[in-house]
Amino acid sequence: MPDSAATEIDFDKRKETAAGWFGELRDSIVGAFEALEDSHTTGPMADQPPGRFEVTPTERDGGKGGGGLMSVMRGGRVFEKVGVNISTVHGELGAQAQAAMAARGVPGMAADPRFWASGISLVAHMQNPHCPAVHMNTSMFWTPDAWWCGGGADLNPCIDYAADTAHFHAQMQAACDAHDAGYYARFKAWADEYFFIPHRGRARGVGGIFFDDLNTGGAVGDSWAADFAFTRAVGAAFLPAFCPLVERRRVQDFGPGEKDLQLIHRGLYAEYNLVYDRGTKFGLATGHDANAVLMSLPPLAKWV
Repeated sequence: MPDSAATEIDFDKRKETAAGWFGELRDSIVGAFEALEDSHTTGPMADQPPGRFEVTPTERDGGKGGGGLMSVMRGGRVFEKVGVNISTVHGELGAQAQAAMAARGVPGMAADPRFWASGISLVAHMQNPHCPAVHMNTSMFWTPDAWWCGGGADLNPCIDYAADTAHFHAQMQAACDAHDAGYYARFKAWADEYFFIPHRGRARGVGGIFFDDLNTGGAVGDSWAADFAFTRAVGAAFLPAFCPLVERRRVQDFGPGEKDLQLIHRGLYAEYNLVYDRGTKFGLATGHDANAVLMSLPPLAKWV
């Protein structure tokens, strides 16, 4: 991850490119999800008004540290709650965040704790229990002595369908294979480890891919173009991986038993995001809008 060349490269253009791409990806996802709402004309909830996103600006440090957009749809025909957030933030990391970064191998934090980060984060909780919940994020992070990309996507069904899992993973693998034949196995294993809930002894869902600290050039080369191209590919693979599953499952009938399974599974999701998720911890520790950071939490959940 550390890149000694990072201090010698003008990253302003790269930051602009990254932030712009995350915004474009956000727009395409919001449009696709609203189209799913409009096209759901038969099956459960089809008699309800189609959902629409509400967009709210967010700020870090009163706006002095950047901000973003929180786009949330609630109570739709298909989506019970879905958030698609983008942010571009900057400033200086506090002592706790500096220590966390230093522990990950980021050099120079004590001497110069400046940072810049941009990304998109998405979590969808569905009306129909047969439709899987899903998470996706991609990001770029910069400090004066290092930069890296990160991201991934994982599927979280409360009712498992092998065909859905296979389709989702196939799309993620295709995105990986186009860039490195070893990426899928490596990042799938990372997701299996990262999205595991130790106190429950089980995975949060059926996995996907997860990567962080991606700077393949290290201290000897400039790999930003290749690494960010892969990050873009993961983001672009999301809609083809997820939307066909929604179209297939949203028409299935369900009753109180299936809804109960969904609410219990959402409890696992909430536990993981509040206790273990790295992005949640970083967002709260660096003073970003708490509502945006906690957008991932389900609207309703149940514990037994």
